[in-house]
Amino acid sequence: MTHTLKIALLSVSMLLWGIQASTLAAADERDRGRAEPRPEARVPGGRPGARPEGRPAFDGRGQRLDSRYDHGRYYPPRGSVFRSLPDGYRPYYRGGNRYYFNGGIWYAPRGPEFVVVSPPPGLVISTLPPYYSTVWIGGLPYYYADDVYYSWQPDQNAYAVVDPPDNADAPSPPPPPPDSAQADLIIYPKNSQTKEQQAADQFECHSWAKGQTGFDPTQPGGGLSGNADAARSNYNRAMSACLQGRGYQVN
Repeated sequence: MTHTLKIALLSVSMLLWGIQASTLAAADERDRGRAEPRPEARVPGGRPGARPEGRPAFDGRGQRLDSRYDHGRYYPPRGSVFRSLPDGYRPYYRGGNRYYFNGGIWYAPRGPEFVVVSPPPGLVISTLPPYYSTVWIGGLPYYYADDVYYSWQPDQNAYAVVDPPDNADAPSPPPPPPDSAQADLIIYPKNSQTKEQQAADQFECHSWAKGQTGFDPTQPGGGLSGNADAARSNYNRAMSACLQGRGYQVN
């Protein structure tokens, strides 16, 4: 083999090697482009696809975000149909109709299945949903979850579904408790209750204690004739028991 032929064969080999290396590099670049999201599509500190401006309107199960009053919970839309009820549901009746309640969601039977509905006003429940938002409107506390408002009913010692209150879009700060109603009690929240929640709990416990004892510390003489001191003592004991049951320390 001549020296010239050897040089020619070596040049051809180097050319073929260069073409193969370029092809492999291009294929690798294409694979990386498919496997990795583009930089502008990533969300710092969040998962790909999350909206930078806040939480997504729907979660991975098709539940919608209820952001009213910063509630921040996901619920199935009205009209969603389920084959069975979740564990731990509670049955209720109103107007001869059956309803089922679990986790702030209301269901009604429809044939062999169950559909998500809005509960009728006046339906009374003993316990609020596990997650709710306390909102003050017109000087009264309301409890909100999944487009449903609940109101404390002191005569029934329970909560009732109510129509959306007037000015529901303009909630107000919680009012301070009357000084005379809190003069004998020092109340500490033990469970990191918000100011709105603490004001609502004191409001409800005051209503309950007043109903139990007949004593109203916001009225002259407690609104009673006779031994106001004994009535106030009974009121304070009832108020303390109610607040302690709601997670407060009372001195």
